[in-house]
Amino acid sequence: MAVLNKIRQRSIFLIIIIALALFSFIIGDIFQNLGSSSKSQTVVATINGEDIERDAFMNQVENVQKQSRGSVSNTQAMNRVWDQEVRNKVMKTQYDAVGISIERDYMRQLLKQNLGTFEEFKNEAGLFDEDKLNEFIANLKAIAPESTTLNGNPVNYKAWTDFEQSISQTGVQQTYFNLVKAGVVGTLTEGELEYQLENDKVDLKYVQIPYSSIPDSVLTVKKSDITNYIKKFPKKYEVDASRNLVYVQFKEIASLEDEQKIQADLTALVEDKIEFNDAAKANETVVGFKNTSEVMAFVNANSSVKYNDAYVFKSTLPIVQADSIASLNLNEVFGPYKEGAAYKLSKLVAKKMISDSTKVRHILIPFIGSTRADATVTKTDAQAKATADSIYNVIRSKRSKFKSLLSLSSDKVSNEKEGEIEFSYTDGFAKEFKAYAFENPKGSLGVVKTDFGYHIIEVLSQGEKQQAYKVATIVQEIEPSIKTIDDVFKNKSKFEIAVANADFNEVAKENNYTTVPVSSIKELDETIPGLGVQRSIVRWAFEDGVEAGDFKSFNTSGGGFVVAKITVVNEAGLMSTENASVTALPEIKKEMKAALIKSRVTATTLEAIASAENQTVKTASAVNMKNPTLSGAGREPRVIGTAFGLEEGATSKLIVGAKGVYVVQLIKSTPADALPNYQAAANRVGQTKSNAVNSQLYNALKDASEIEDYRATFY
Repeated sequence: MAVLNKIRQRSIFLIIIIALALFSFIIGDIFQNLGSSSKSQTVVATINGEDIERDAFMNQVENVQKQSRGSVSNTQAMNRVWDQEVRNKVMKTQYDAVGISIERDYMRQLLKQNLGTFEEFKNEAGLFDEDKLNEFIANLKAIAPESTTLNGNPVNYKAWTDFEQSISQTGVQQTYFNLVKAGVVGTLTEGELEYQLENDKVDLKYVQIPYSSIPDSVLTVKKSDITNYIKKFPKKYEVDASRNLVYVQFKEIASLEDEQKIQADLTALVEDKIEFNDAAKANETVVGFKNTSEVMAFVNANSSVKYNDAYVFKSTLPIVQADSIASLNLNEVFGPYKEGAAYKLSKLVAKKMISDSTKVRHILIPFIGSTRADATVTKTDAQAKATADSIYNVIRSKRSKFKSLLSLSSDKVSNEKEGEIEFSYTDGFAKEFKAYAFENPKGSLGVVKTDFGYHIIEVLSQGEKQQAYKVATIVQEIEPSIKTIDDVFKNKSKFEIAVANADFNEVAKENNYTTVPVSSIKELDETIPGLGVQRSIVRWAFEDGVEAGDFKSFNTSGGGFVVAKITVVNEAGLMSTENASVTALPEIKKEMKAALIKSRVTATTLEAIASAENQTVKTASAVNMKNPTLSGAGREPRVIGTAFGLEEGATSKLIVGAKGVYVVQLIKSTPADALPNYQAAANRVGQTKSNAVNSQLYNALKDASEIEDYRATFY
């Protein structure tokens, strides 16, 4: 009681302490958020001071995914939008600086260039009519947000304005590029130099002491040598942040016992069996696959693939089992047999001779809600049938009227061929249409309903008849059992526990698990070699606080698990000595070999040097500086450049080249004949520069831009 009284007496003091603690926590959190740039919570990137807002960016990503209909992943769509947005922002900086804009007249010219072939915008003479374009835009705006069609494709006002924006952007870019190209020319001086580089020729003799003449074994490259080389050439070794990791995959795949169980279950379906009926309190006979008369119901109740009531040719049966299935007696069962990732039972239900192809002509009358019916279709199902029956009666009485009634058909494709369609039995057609075309003799005429509407069909001809089979097949996918899945989870869990206090690779080796090393995973990557799309692993690898040695398990999209461990954390900046050694070592060794060769060569003539180094004196004729290649040695611009600087008969000092150390002697110099005018060469130089604008300008502007990328926060 005394303690409670003391607490009551000091309650105000305690409240103040708690309040101050909460206030401190909140203030600290605010400053922490300010320090971590709260801007990155709503902005995907800032390019040259201009923000790309998160919501707008994500809407674009969503639109790209919708348009691709699932053919690109979320990250692929994001990267596509990113490339587009970076280009737009980088180039906009330039457009704004120059003051380029697209005015009405130029915009109309751009639209004409892009839409000039559209029939909707042509007049009676077949020429582009701007009035028709203006009328179309006005009507589109008036019916917004409803759609109309343009060149056979649906379009609404929003899509049109987006299209205009895209056209405008293209026009601005082209104008900017043309302005840059206008300032990029080849001068007469450049033309003369270009001509001389191509046509000034020298004949020379040389000795090559190849780097391969010194074995690598005599060299000692220290770690500090590689470090110094990286510092000497930092641009070659600048890298983004990356992670190296190693993983073990635990796949949920069916075991041998699982497959044997699937086969046994299928085998048990074949014959009739006696089972006790709890409801009737008596034994009853359960009819098996072999004797059932309800084939469709039996297959659909026991198969992962629904019953197919169509006839098939032998060529479409499973390749390995085709002969066995085709030779079955009616109602005889073959299997279980394995095909791909499933076990199957097949029963021959029926067989008959069927034409392998057919030729028909038809008239299609659609109704509201039928497949591909557009806004012009107004007939109900009953009205469409009545129209079809009426057309059928007319044609039945006089077949020659078929062509004259084709204008009533909505199938514009076949109408262009007088309503005729020729197709093989294996082609994909509406099953009702296909059944009538193949199962009725030549000359048959009838009305058939499909999802597309009512067809008036006349069979014109049929191909050669072949034996066809109606086969009922029960399919059971090969999948892991619950026990197998549980075992996979247990093994994964045991592995996680074991590697917490032991070497990852050693534990994997002890358990016969395969380890897969992965190098240089970037922050915005989404795929892991061997695993496919695993964005969650990449995100984890770059989370704050995740260090080399950390590991974690993940579910894989295909089923199962993967345990991944970070092996190396590579920060952005210069490449590590170990990683750089792959390309740095050969260059360092080349420098060392060049120094060794230079230090041991004391002779001054080509012949003496060749003799001392066990090499030969070689010759090269008509060498130019435009293509600085030595016959027998390859591309050596430094060597050839030195030769052009010599007097005839003079011998150079030692030259460090790409493939060895050289000594060269100039035999003869043949200057190019002077031209009265170098304009043609100057034009070629200008054209080369102009071509470089298209391929190099944007990348140069991008490299010079200030780009703050926050994408990894959201993806």
